Amino acid sequence: ERIVTIFGGSKCDENSLEYSHARRVGELLAGAGFTLCTGGYAGVMEAASRGAHETGGRVIGFTMNQFKGEPNRYLTEKVSSEHFYERLQRLITQSVGYIALRGGMGTVTEISLVWNKLQTRVLEPRPLVLLGDCWPPVVRAWQAALAVSDADVAMLNFATTPEEAVEMIKNRRDRRDPMDQRAV
Repeated sequence: ERIVTIFGGSKCDENSLEYSHARRVGELLAGAGFTLCTGGYAGVMEAASRGAHETGGRVIGFTMNQFKGEPNRYLTEKVSSEHFYERLQRLITQSVGYIALRGGMGTVTEISLVWNKLQTRVLEPRPLVLLGDCWPPVVRAWQAALAVSDADVAMLNFATTPEEAVEMIKNRRDRRDPMDQRAV
């Protein structure tokens, strides 16, 4: 099974760019035969789930018992966690790639964890796509102020449209390097 995890904020509404982008990402991924995985709640998570659900795709929502909000209605499967890090692990480990849209500190936490696992080779290589104009200045700021190298940044993929983001996921999956037994 090919699972792609979508990260993004819970506080955007239907009229926001990130909501429409996430919904389109969900449509495109489901249309390409991917299962979608999100944190299961509102905003970007709902939009991606909605796009996939309306296209007939499978959507797994990894929710957390400590959160007060209701999971979104577009999930085809809900998996509950007791702990934050257990939920993060589930969002990360079984995915062949990730697409992150604009969000808050939760989204930054998710991106940072995936990125760090890729850097330290805890995860085998797979695409981490940052979708939207918000990401390049954030990453440049991290690089200017923190110990983030050009090689670290080279692990990231930057996309400006949902189509571009999904192509980055698909192209990575389709690439078959006979010398790399770990090809996704």
